[in-house]
Amino acid sequence: MKKRNIATICLAIVLACSAIFSGCGRTNDGKTKNVDGLDDGRLQIVTTLYAPYDFAKQIVKDDADVTMLLAPGEESHSYDPTPQDIIKIQNCDIFIYNGGESEEWVEDILSDIPESVKTVKMMDCDCILIAEDHENEFDEHVWASPKNAIKISEKITDAVIEKAKEKPDYTEEQIKTFETNYYNFNIKLTGLDQDFRKTVEGAKRKTLVFADRFPMRYFVNEYGLDYVAAFPGCSADVEASPSVIASLVDKVKTENIPIVLKMELGNGKLAETVSEETGAKIETFYVCHNVSKDDFDNNVGYVDLMKHNLEVLKKALY
Repeated sequence: MKKRNIATICLAIVLACSAIFSGCGRTNDGKTKNVDGLDDGRLQIVTTLYAPYDFAKQIVKDDADVTMLLAPGEESHSYDPTPQDIIKIQNCDIFIYNGGESEEWVEDILSDIPESVKTVKMMDCDCILIAEDHENEFDEHVWASPKNAIKISEKITDAVIEKAKEKPDYTEEQIKTFETNYYNFNIKLTGLDQDFRKTVEGAKRKTLVFADRFPMRYFVNEYGLDYVAAFPGCSADVEASPSVIASLVDKVKTENIPIVLKMELGNGKLAETVSEETGAKIETFYVCHNVSKDDFDNNVGYVDLMKHNLEVLKKALY
């Protein structure tokens, strides 16, 4: 089990509580201060990861402030919150997190978050959860399935509407716009789901080879795909044993698999090794923990990255 920086969290809680008691969390007229502590009548939404950040942005567009605690390009599994991050959570209206072992630190601070902060835990959004397998590995990455992304986005929309109704600066028309935005996003996600199903149904093979970590259990289970991977879930291992490399190479050669996959923001060295041994091409498959700085600045979203995955899937399975 991962250890989080408890001293940092405790310090953050002390600072955040001090801010609340000194009147730095809410204004006298009931408006929320923004995550930087400035008076603001707009909704303040804070997320831990990129997928929910993008979901929230698709729903609120420019009518609310959305903040991601991860810096673009940062490794999500080694993230520890700073005291400033905890204060951002304390000052927001809606806090969206995933839950699970990678975000144990959230459980440590929940009791100190003001009741006025609406929390949305993605793993509790009526998602189909995958039980532990023979490797005793529980996959936390519920958003990797577009069908689960629809359910998560619906819960986010419910939270946005609930909190917007508490703010005098939001008109009924603006609140209805949030519903419309979710409806339009739902159409895109549903289209993705249908495209993935059609692609898999017509494929001549059903196996994906990940020469990397494997945070895609929800995805492959949803679409009936088989897989082999160097490491389970988001394992801390970074060096594959010779036997693991040999098994990946053998799988690619035996089944004449044209594509070997790596995950975003990784170094890709293992994929390069397998590619050199087999002649298979390397492609990136996105789970959407986080994105690069360039993609973040260019507003590359979940749908964009899943469309990329769709094209990669066609290359890998046909």
